[in-house]
Amino acid sequence: MDVIAGLMGCLIPLSVGMFILFTFIISNIRQINQYERGVLFHMGKFRKELDPGWKFIIPVFQSLRIVDVRIKTVDLQNQETMTKDNVSIQLGVILYYRIADAAKSILNVENSQLATSQLAETTMRSVVGEVELNELLGHRDKVAGRIQQIIEKVVASWGIEIQAVELKDVMLPSDMKRTMAKQAEAEREKISIVMKSQGELQASQNLADAAKKMASVPGALHLRTLSTINDVSSDQSNTIIFAIPIEVLRALEGLGALVPIKETTAKK
Repeated sequence: MDVIAGLMGCLIPLSVGMFILFTFIISNIRQINQYERGVLFHMGKFRKELDPGWKFIIPVFQSLRIVDVRIKTVDLQNQETMTKDNVSIQLGVILYYRIADAAKSILNVENSQLATSQLAETTMRSVVGEVELNELLGHRDKVAGRIQQIIEKVVASWGIEIQAVELKDVMLPSDMKRTMAKQAEAEREKISIVMKSQGELQASQNLADAAKKMASVPGALHLRTLSTINDVSSDQSNTIIFAIPIEVLRALEGLGALVPIKETTAKK
């Protein structure tokens, strides 16, 4: 009985010690998910970057910062800015980025997401201020590429990689919309008038060529007149009126006056 009591006296402290050790180990294990990276500090100094998995951290001497490396979005909505030609607009920009270097994102910048958002906003205002409204509306990809290029140069030292920059909305003042609508309408009317005048010019050239050919061929004009009369007479509701010059009528009157004189002379 004394032996059993002695063994029990030894096992109880051992079990308690193992339980404390197990609890200590479990409580200091950190899990890094697949979409995360760990930044390990040893006594306040950067030690290394940790890959996904379970990692044991020595308390007091070591600390771990976990960084999400998935693609993040910065949505800048209704940002009021001024173009180069002094037009006030509201612009919406979407920025897609990811953390490519977890250590730099912790060591070189306090809040990478806030810093990237503020940088995107100021860069957007700067780039839009260098272009005119027509260029902004007609070349959105070019403006977005310029914004992305400037941001990439700055955030590279923060361990951030820019995936894409998109201009979502360009909202114009109501009076500017009316002005642009009038301008577009005037442009369409201009094109319509030009096309109509070109058609009339081509028609006149064709008529001139036809007139020259008809004048060079004897009897062509009479055949054309007869053809026109035939086309018109196919519809019985139409009335054909011939315009005879007054000189012809006077000549006929003169002939009519000569006929009675000739008859009187013959009777004598």
